Amino acid sequence: MESEKTTPAVIEEIKAPGKFTRLFLTLYDVYKFITLFFKEAFIPPYEWKEIWKQCYDIGYRSALLISTTGFITGIVFTKQSRPSLAEFGATSWLPSLVGIALLRTLAPLLTGLIAAGKVGSSIGAELGSMRVTEQIDAMEVSATNPFKFLVTTRVLAATITIPILTFYTAMIGMLGALLNVSMSEDTSAKAFFHASLEQITFLDFTASTVKAIIFGFTIGIVGCYKGYNSSKGTEGVGKAANAAVVTAMFLIFIEEVISVQFFSLFRS
Repeated sequence: MESEKTTPAVIEEIKAPGKFTRLFLTLYDVYKFITLFFKEAFIPPYEWKEIWKQCYDIGYRSALLISTTGFITGIVFTKQSRPSLAEFGATSWLPSLVGIALLRTLAPLLTGLIAAGKVGSSIGAELGSMRVTEQIDAMEVSATNPFKFLVTTRVLAATITIPILTFYTAMIGMLGALLNVSMSEDTSAKAFFHASLEQITFLDFTASTVKAIIFGFTIGIVGCYKGYNSSKGTEGVGKAANAAVVTAMFLIFIEEVISVQFFSLFRS
C-alpha cells in the first residue's frame, strides 16, 4: 500500500501554532515589551527633550476635539438630568450631580476614548511606518536605542498628559453645564461652581487621577506595541493604527469597570 503523501498545505497547517498557542505567545510578547519599557524608563540617560515634545504633540493633537466633546457633554448631561430632578423638586442638586459625574467618570472616560482614537492611532501609524521603512533598524545600526527614544518617551508622555487633559475636560464640561443652567435659571457662576465642587471629595480627585494615569499608560503602550511590531508594508501600518485604537478602547472600558468596583470599596 502506498503511503499517503503530505502536501505543503498540510505541512504548513501542522507547523502553524494553534489559537491558544498564538494567544499565549502574544501575551508573552506584551509582557516582555512592558518589562523592557519599565527597564528603559528608569535607566539613564533620559530623553527629556523628546518626552516634552511628545507631551506637547499629544496635548495639541487632542485639545480641540476634547474641548468640543467636553463642552457638548456638559450641556447634554445637564439638559437630560434636569427633568428627572425636577420631578422630585431637586433641581438644586443639579450642579453637584454634574460635578461628581464629570470628575468621577465622564471626564476620564471621554478623555481616554478620544485620546485612544486620536493619539493611539497616530502613535501606531508613526511607529509602524518607521518599522516598515526600516528607520528603526537604521537607528539600531547607528548605536541609538530606538526603544528608549521612540517607545519609552511616547508612553511616558501619554501617561503624563492624559491626567492633565482629564481635568481640562472636566473644567470644559462644567462650563458647558454652566451655560445650560444660566439659560434656564438665574444662577451665578460663583454659586454654580461652589455647589458643584461642594460634594467632591479627595477620593474623587484621587480616583480620577489614577484612572487617567492608567488610561494614558494603556494608550501609549498599546499604540507603541502595535506600531513597533508592525509588518507587511503599508497594509501593516494601517492594521497597526486600527488595532491600536480598538485594543486601547477595549482595555479602557475594562479598566473603567475594574476601577469603579475598586474605588467603590472605599466609598461604602
